[in-house]
Amino acid sequence: MKLQERLEILIQLGKYISSQDEVWQAAKIRAQQKNNWFVADFINQAANTIAQQFLQLEQLEQWAAHYHLDDNISAKKIGIVMAGNIPLVGFHDFLAVFVSGHQQVIKQSSKDDVLLKHLVDWMTTQNPSVAEHITFAEQLKDCDAYITTGSDNSARYFEYYFGRFPSIIRKNRTSVAVLTGHETEAELNLLADDILQYFGLGCRNITQLYVPKDYDFVPLLKALKKYSWMFEHHKYRSNYDYQLAIYIMNNKFYMTNDCVVLIEAENPFSPIGTLHYHFYEEAADVYTQLKDNDKIQAVIGAHGLPFGSAQNPGLMDYADGVDVMAFLLGL
Repeated sequence: MKLQERLEILIQLGKYISSQDEVWQAAKIRAQQKNNWFVADFINQAANTIAQQFLQLEQLEQWAAHYHLDDNISAKKIGIVMAGNIPLVGFHDFLAVFVSGHQQVIKQSSKDDVLLKHLVDWMTTQNPSVAEHITFAEQLKDCDAYITTGSDNSARYFEYYFGRFPSIIRKNRTSVAVLTGHETEAELNLLADDILQYFGLGCRNITQLYVPKDYDFVPLLKALKKYSWMFEHHKYRSNYDYQLAIYIMNNKFYMTNDCVVLIEAENPFSPIGTLHYHFYEEAADVYTQLKDNDKIQAVIGAHGLPFGSAQNPGLMDYADGVDVMAFLLGL
C-alpha cells in the first residue's frame, strides 16, 4: 500500500469509529462483556478520542509531512506488545507503524483483544492489502524491532528477550497535577476527568496532586463527585472499600466524598479508588523535582498541560516522550 492509500483508509476508519454501525456497536459490547473495567462510557471516550485526535485528514497529513514520509521505506517487521489497562490503549503504536509503511505483528493483552482486532478486520474488508501490513499473534518471533508496554516486572522480561534488538520498552508510568488553589470550578471539573476517567487506570491519569500548604480541598472533592456513579461499579467499589479500611485501621488521616479517598503520600502511584496529594512550598521546586522523574508521563495544571487534556493526546504526544515514528524511520 502507498502512503496515500494508508492515510485514506485511516480517514475512513475514523468515520467508522464515529458511526453507529451495528457491527461496531456489537464489538464494543463484546469488549465490555469480556472486561468489566471497559464500561460503555469509557469505550466510547477512547474511540471518540482516537477518531477526533488521530484520524482526521489534516492531522494525519501534518504528521506525515513532519517526518517527510514517502513510499521509499525499506519495510521491517515490528513486533508490538500491547497493554490492556484502558480500551484501545495500544492504538497509537499501531497507527505509527501502519503509517510509517512497516509491517507489524501485534500481541494484544487478553484484557483488550476485541476492539483493535475488529477495526483491523474492518480495514481489511475495505482494502485486502491491509492484511499484508498487520497480523496478530500470541507469540512474537523473528521481528526486526519491538515496541512493548507493560509493568516494571514485564519490562525485565521484555529486556531479556527483545533487548538485543532495536526496541522501545515501556515501564510503569503515571501522571500528576500541580495546583495553585486558584483553579476555577470549570478547571476542577476538567481535572476530575483527568483523575477518574477510565477509573484512573491509565498512565495519563492523575494519581497525585501537588498543592500549596493552605490548599482548600472542598471544591475539588465537590468536583470529583461527578464520578460518583463509579461507586456502583463493583470492582471499583471493592478497591475503594479495601483501601479505606487500610487507612482506617492504620489510623491515617484521609478525606473522602464517598467516591475517592484522598490521602497524603509522596509516592506518585496511588491505588484504585485513592488519590495521593503532597504539599509544596514553591511550585518551581516541584517542577525541578518532576523534570528528572522518569516515572511521570504528564504534568497537568500550573505551567503544565491544560486541565482536561490528560486523556486527549495528539499524534505528537508519544508515550514516555519517546518519538515512536522517529524510531521506526531510523531502523
